[in-house]
Amino acid sequence: MHIEKPVVRIGFNPLTDCASLVMASVLGCDERHGVRLVLSREASWAGVRDKLVTGELDAAHALYGMVYGTQLGIGAQRHDMAVLMHLNRNGQAITLSRQLMAQGAVDGASLAALIRSERRQYVFAQTFPTGTHAMWLYYWLAAHGIDPLRDVRAITIPPSQMVYNLAEGHMDGFCAGEPWGQRAVMDGIGVTVATSQRIWPDHPEKVLATSRAFADAHPNTCRALVAAVLEASRWIDASDENRRATAEILAGGALVATDRAALLPRMLGQYEDGMGHRWQDEHPLAFHQGGAANYPYLSDGIWFMTQLRRWGLLKTHPDYEATARAVTRVQLYREAAEMAGVALPADSRRRSTLIDGRVWDGSDPERYALAFPIRQR
Repeated sequence: MHIEKPVVRIGFNPLTDCASLVMASVLGCDERHGVRLVLSREASWAGVRDKLVTGELDAAHALYGMVYGTQLGIGAQRHDMAVLMHLNRNGQAITLSRQLMAQGAVDGASLAALIRSERRQYVFAQTFPTGTHAMWLYYWLAAHGIDPLRDVRAITIPPSQMVYNLAEGHMDGFCAGEPWGQRAVMDGIGVTVATSQRIWPDHPEKVLATSRAFADAHPNTCRALVAAVLEASRWIDASDENRRATAEILAGGALVATDRAALLPRMLGQYEDGMGHRWQDEHPLAFHQGGAANYPYLSDGIWFMTQLRRWGLLKTHPDYEATARAVTRVQLYREAAEMAGVALPADSRRRSTLIDGRVWDGSDPERYALAFPIRQR
């Protein structure tokens, strides 16, 4: 197989769930498939988007909704994109300040009660307007009767700056990937009131994304890249020992740049919320799950578009099915999975029940998007 571009520049943000890209390089999975990953630590999701569009990055660890926002021209010029695979499931968190906790806000219901009784502007941060963290934050707030666009103010902050801004009192809470929720708990600055897997068990999270132009021009490179990352994902999930080794690597050098103590517990599914509760999570951060965490389900991509419509980021319904099929490189993924010996599901859609009891199965997205009582009208 001719590899069109043997050296591939990959962008990532300093988060635990960049791990499979890092380990694909560290373990030599990339070179076994004829490519070499050159990792580029980025400062923000907007930077990742812009560099994918300009070609400064070949591919990237990316927010799912950001890819669709770019495809649909939300917040920037429209640009055709491609999702090559899912990188992980679960493992994000909603954190509130300890000041809010002291006022009685220890979960969604008590936060809603506080907002109703103590009138002021409440500020919550997410990492990108069309990204996963915005959607988890908005969904969780709305599930508890809080309109995220009217009852509170939502701002955008890069994930690595969340803890500092919470400590400085610039906001009341945030939704971001790990290790920043754990870091806030460890530093005594915040408390975890919800995990993203509580909102949607085994939800899709980051994806390996590129531009449509790159995927079209370099199909063999993309297959090799996906196969390499699949092998690394499988290795990470194979044992707690491998997860510990991964945490050591992420904590070192210029990768995630926080200590192992902040990275490891939630990588192992071990949670503490800062309010005296500890638990082993039933749906922890997963990088592989026998391939189930990596398969780019069409229904997952469609769900993000329903939420972009729900919150008024899309003024009209897109062609949900056609857009998902244009973005999601299912056939390329299937070929790469066969190269890596990874099992494939029987269906390109899956069924899930979210925190508000609503069932999502990929069918009738227009009706789904408009059925929420709290939404942008």
